[in-house]
Order: sequence, then C-alpha cells, then structure tokens
Amino acid sequence: MRFLSSATAQEGVREQFFSVAEVPGGLWTPEGAAGPRPLVFLGHGGGRHKTAPEIRELARRLVRRAGYAAVCVDVPGHGERPVDPVYDDLARANQRRVAEGAELAPLIAEFQALVARQTVPEWRAVLDAVRELPYVGERAAGYWGVSLGCGLGVPFVAAEPRVRAAVLGLGGAAANAAEAARVSVPVRFLLRWDDERVPRADGLSLFEAIGSADKALHARPGTHSAPPEEYELDDDVRFLVRHLGPPAA
Repeated sequence: MRFLSSATAQEGVREQFFSVAEVPGGLWTPEGAAGPRPLVFLGHGGGRHKTAPEIRELARRLVRRAGYAAVCVDVPGHGERPVDPVYDDLARANQRRVAEGAELAPLIAEFQALVARQTVPEWRAVLDAVRELPYVGERAAGYWGVSLGCGLGVPFVAAEPRVRAAVLGLGGAAANAAEAARVSVPVRFLLRWDDERVPRADGLSLFEAIGSADKALHARPGTHSAPPEEYELDDDVRFLVRHLGPPAA
C-alpha cells in the first residue's frame, strides 16, 4: 500500500489517497484515530469515481456519526484508472445494440460480470492492505454499493467472509442471481420504483435471489439516478452500525 499524498483533515475527518498494486483509492477515518474500528467498503456507480460527491458524503457520515473507517477505489475505466480497451469496446458495442433495440438490462449484466472478475480480487487485496493500518485494524467490515456498485458488490460480498453486512440496490438479478444466492450476511436492499435502467421486476428478482435470512427491501418513488434522501443515508449508517458494532474494540 502506497500513500500518494499527505493526509488532510476537515471537520474531524481525515482523508488519504493511496494505491494498492496500481489501484487508486481513498480512505476516510476519524482525525487522530488510534486503534481498530469497523471498515465499510464503498462501491461507486457507473461513470462515477472514488471521490464522487455521494461517496464522499457517505464516507464522512460513517466517520462522523459512527467513528468508522470508509474506503473506496476506482473501478477499471473510472476515475484515475486508464481506459481499458476491452471494457471500452464492450460499452460501445452495447450502446449500439441498445440503439438497435436490444434490452438494456442483459447488456448491463454482461458488462458487470466481466468487470467483476477483475474487481473482486482487487477489492480483496485493498481490504487486506487497509486493515493492516493500526487506526483501521481487523474489525468487522461492511459493504455499501448501488447501481454498478451493486453489480460488482454482490460477487464481492459473496466471496469475502470478512464482510458482515451489506447495503445493496439499484441492480438486477440478470447479472448476479447465482452470486446473490451465496450472500448470507444481513442485507438492506434499495429499490427505485420508477427505475428506467433496471426494470422493477429485475430488482425485485435480485432481492429475492439473495440468500440471506436477514434481508430487508426499502423502496421509494424515483428514477435510477435520483439522489438518496438524507434519511436514507442515515438509515444506511444505522443498519451498518447495528451489524458491525461500535468503533471501539
């Protein structure tokens, strides 16, 4: 793990940027933190990146309100990652297929399945590295990711036993039905009733496919890109705290 710049602090939140095997990421922890604390891995959406406003806001909320650490890395082809010709070619081909009348959901599923084969081992390596820091440590980990963050997050949560709870949503079963069945941790699943990118039935199918005995569906009106309400972020934080525990060991 290599830190790329000096840490900065704002209103009690320390922000650091790093790379692990050329994967760039951001880490948020309480200013002056010492000792282990739960860590939440954040998965950004498509076309977004590790410092997108919604990611930064949630990371700072987790630090300020729960005393947690939060980490997010750029998905291939996003943020500071170089354009990957394989993914870029597939994305362009899918755009053409949609213009010709193809259904969008199966194409999203195909793209996410391809990217997940790379991101799952990358994210596990980042989790290894961040948990070695003394002010993060080896406490329980959680996951939060919607849209692309859901499509990549489901296989990550299914593969990673250190993740003890997950907030997922705005994704469909076409990409992740098999992996979803292997998810056994508590899940809070978010659904937009008027989602124009992921058909409602596909989102409900993904929720149904999740293997967890402890799972809850939270739906509200709105489109795929509608920003989360303040109360939703607060509820996400409360859900993670309930399952990951307090910051102090």
